[in-house]
Amino acid sequence: MSSHNSYPLIDIGANLSHESFSGHLDQVIDEAMQVGIEHIMVTGTSVTGSQDAFSLTGQYEGFLSSTCGVHPHEAHTCDKDALTALQGMAENNKVKAVGETGLDYFRDFSPRDKQRDAFAAQLELAVQLNMPVFLHQRDGHQDFISILREYRNSLSRGVVHCFTGTKGELEDYLELDMHIGITGWICDERRGHHLHEIVDLVPENRLMLETDAPYLMPRNIRPKPKTRRNDPANLVWVLKTVAKCLNKSEKAVAESTTANARDFFNL
Repeated sequence: MSSHNSYPLIDIGANLSHESFSGHLDQVIDEAMQVGIEHIMVTGTSVTGSQDAFSLTGQYEGFLSSTCGVHPHEAHTCDKDALTALQGMAENNKVKAVGETGLDYFRDFSPRDKQRDAFAAQLELAVQLNMPVFLHQRDGHQDFISILREYRNSLSRGVVHCFTGTKGELEDYLELDMHIGITGWICDERRGHHLHEIVDLVPENRLMLETDAPYLMPRNIRPKPKTRRNDPANLVWVLKTVAKCLNKSEKAVAESTTANARDFFNL
């Protein structure tokens, strides 16, 4: 499983409170450490999910930090009480960003107007707390960028996590000085190949790597994994592909993306 990578890496997005990790977390974290991962950001996607993510940071002191937010799928739950709860969590120094928040018009699990309201409210919260934002966008680019533009000047910084979009979308984000998170999607020869052509448009100081574990297993893993669960240790496979696309050494990409993540999340 390990490709004996020993470059320091930071996984900026892993859903470690997902039930597929329950009972396995010690091993998962141990394997991540063995391949050089030195920190993992645990993603919060709802009030309870954010509380779960936060409670993990206490169990793996210093190795995990978390985000707190309401994912667009859950936007219908993002009422005043939810925002108050997020604000309370965000005041803890192990919580490093507001999110995952944004728009998902691909699945439409929450009504689009609710998604837009929840997104704006969480951007507002991030402004108020002077915290970075961890963003999700799928099939809602126009609305997403126009809401983001409204808040951009007051926001400290933001990362468009799990970027899978077009060149035009990427240029819109970079114009707003966003950071870009790249996942194993770039390792998918069926859906992610277009990213090979455009990942070099991301300035070196804006690029970060993530697994989005347990989702988005990199398809370049050899030998093929027996499990369907993507683990943070697989970040080394994302690194391999990104380095190849950028025509840089894995070491150079590991160093710059890790420095970016430290800086972005104030680790």
